[in-house]
Amino acid sequence: MSSEMSPFLETSPLATVARMLPQALQEQENEIRILVPRFGVINERRNRLHEVVRLSGINISIDDNDNPLIIKVASIPQTKMQVYFLDNEDYFHRKYVFRDEAGKLFEDNDERTIFFCKGVMETVKKLGWAPDIIHCQGWMTSLIPMYLKTIYKDEPVFKNAKVVYSVYSDVDSINLGADFARKASLNSLDNNCMECFSDGSVNAMNIGAVIHSDAVVTNCEEGHRVVEAHIADKIVMRHSDADADTQYGTLYQQLLA
Repeated sequence: MSSEMSPFLETSPLATVARMLPQALQEQENEIRILVPRFGVINERRNRLHEVVRLSGINISIDDNDNPLIIKVASIPQTKMQVYFLDNEDYFHRKYVFRDEAGKLFEDNDERTIFFCKGVMETVKKLGWAPDIIHCQGWMTSLIPMYLKTIYKDEPVFKNAKVVYSVYSDVDSINLGADFARKASLNSLDNNCMECFSDGSVNAMNIGAVIHSDAVVTNCEEGHRVVEAHIADKIVMRHSDADADTQYGTLYQQLLA
């Protein structure tokens, strides 16, 4: 899971990792599924996205509002990998990612994040595909490790899954607001569970994700510093472009041992 992926959307180094890592893993005979948000800047026609009708009918409730989840799919050229795009007209049909044309953060970035994270869980559940490892990249995926270890822990498709979280630093000063933790609790998680997400900052989201993950990948010194106090009992990897394929393969093997 990633908030962006080359060639569909590229705003940071995360997009390149999200593109190259799945292919490298697939070439090592692993079965991969990729899930990303369908931001409005992604050109559906050029990238040949089409709706997956059999996955329709899912609604994601946030603050008692039902938001329809539409799943679209596309293939990456020259590979056999499919990418699932999670879409919703209200949250993603705009020509900017997290800020408007004036540079102001969208007020509903909190709900867009919650929608994507819970939508990921519901999509995988409806696929009926049980992953051995769930790899979450970047702050927009930060709720997934917690949802996996709480709300979805007894779901058969997730029961044996291990979760990896990749930490990236906040270069865009994103903040999801003081109400983020309450909304993200989905009216079912207590305050103790949500406390680490309380201020809605990227640092808080990274820490919350790390706490609930089995392994952590840090992609920069700043990201490592933020979560350092919370990784003592985790498998930790520092990303290196020079040896990435081997690094990730070893990490996954450790998790599955």
